[in-house]
Amino acid sequence: MKHKHDKRKSPKHDKTKKHSKHARDSKHADKHHHHEPAEACSERAPDHRDAELVLRLYDLRREPVMRESRKAIVKFLPRSYDDVAALLKPDHPDNAAWRQVSSYFEMAYSFARNGIVPADFLAENAGEGLLLFAKIAPYLEQLRADTAPTALRNAEWLVEHSEYAARRVEVFKARIAKQLASS
Repeated sequence: MKHKHDKRKSPKHDKTKKHSKHARDSKHADKHHHHEPAEACSERAPDHRDAELVLRLYDLRREPVMRESRKAIVKFLPRSYDDVAALLKPDHPDNAAWRQVSSYFEMAYSFARNGIVPADFLAENAGEGLLLFAKIAPYLEQLRADTAPTALRNAEWLVEHSEYAARRVEVFKARIAKQLASS
C-alpha cells in the first residue's frame, strides 16, 4: 500500500506529469495518495489514449445484445434485497442482462482502479454503471455476504476515488428514490 509521501510510480506512468492541474486544484487530491494502484493515474490529465479507450467502450455499448441488456438493467428497480437475489438466479429473465452489464462496467471501472485511465475521466463517460451501482448499493453488503463477495468492487472503488463518480451516484440515488416513491 502506498502512503501519502511515497512518490514511487509504476514504470508505465513514469513519464506522466508529477502534478497535473486537476490534481493540484482538487481539494480531494490527497485522498488518492494512500490507495493503490490509482495514485499515478489520478495525478495526470486524460490524454488521447484515454479518449480512444473511452470511445471504444462507448462503441461496445452499442452492440445490439448489449444495448438490450442495458435497457433491461435500466428498467430494473429493486425494492428489496429479494429483488436483487431473484435477478441473480439463472432462471430470471434478466439474469443474462445483469451478468453482461455488471461485468462490462466492472471491467471498464477496473481500468481506472488499475491506473490505465483517470478515474474522473472514466466516471464522466461511463455513468450507466454508476446507475447500476446506485440501485444495488443498499443491498450490496448482503449480496456480498450471501453470494458474490467481490460484487461491484470496481464500481465501489470508483465512487470512493472519484469525486465526479460520487456526485453522480448521489444524483442517481435521488432519482431512484423518486421512482420508488412514485411507483
